[in-house]
Amino acid sequence: MDCFEPIRRINSRGGCAPHLSIRFDSHLFSIDTSRSPKHCIQPDAYLITHAHSDHFGKSAMLSPKAIASVETARALEIRYGRKYAGRTFAVGESIMVDGVEIRTHPTGHTIGSTAFSWKAETGESILVTGDVKDYSSLPHCDFLVAEANYGDPYDPSCIFEDDLAGFFEALKSGASFGAYAFGKAQRAVALMRAMGYKDEIGMDEQSLILTRELMKNAAGSLTEVNGGSTNVVTPWNLPHVRSQNKYFLTGRRDTPYPTIQLSDHLDFRGLMRMIEHISPEEVLVYHPEGKRASMMAHYLKQCGLQSTSLDLIEKNFR
Repeated sequence: MDCFEPIRRINSRGGCAPHLSIRFDSHLFSIDTSRSPKHCIQPDAYLITHAHSDHFGKSAMLSPKAIASVETARALEIRYGRKYAGRTFAVGESIMVDGVEIRTHPTGHTIGSTAFSWKAETGESILVTGDVKDYSSLPHCDFLVAEANYGDPYDPSCIFEDDLAGFFEALKSGASFGAYAFGKAQRAVALMRAMGYKDEIGMDEQSLILTRELMKNAAGSLTEVNGGSTNVVTPWNLPHVRSQNKYFLTGRRDTPYPTIQLSDHLDFRGLMRMIEHISPEEVLVYHPEGKRASMMAHYLKQCGLQSTSLDLIEKNFR
């Protein structure tokens, strides 16, 4: 779309910095990327969709131009032991950057995960999704910058349903669960409470800190590993758990533990429903780098929608 120009920064090694920036009117917004060195062109804002490491907030959080939700900023501080230097907002609020109103929208991927939308002077709108679990709050836009973590229509692992019944049965049996400390651990605790589990939940140190900080009172009673009858710990801490039954909450199958499908993402069908809901004129698939983004963009083209992927962006800056 002419009014929104995707562009990538060339790093000191001659390759591309993570993800991309969007140039429009007289502005440059960088999306889920690392900070530009001082001698490089500087963006007006670093938009951080959430605090997972593959969205590079560890670097961008140190810039006063960083923009992230209150929860994402706090999660970055806990995860990386650094002070967040940028501006924050409550998800759903708008924030002004150099006269541009940026609207924020929940995506349900993690606590505080955010999609960003804004308009060019011509009136055309853009939406950057970040990773998405729930697209119901995402608005219509003209130019969609979307994720495709499970965007390969020909890969059977990209079609799945969360096994909530299996999770409930395992919970009733007194099982403990392996879940990554940020995102999946909080989802597991929230589901356990929603399913009526009121007892203490044991957690490893980082999972415990993140869950208490991000969920507040909604987390209920939490304690250290093996302090309760069930545990939610990082996968590498499962060997230290005393529970007889242990499950890894993942779609992966290359694990020494039985798994329960519980994802923080939309599957391929959900991604297609999201795009139909947003109804853009053009799509850029920006995450993750590699095959799945390309496959998603190719499939959308076959469906008659103008689309491209990150690897096909030709314009760059230093």
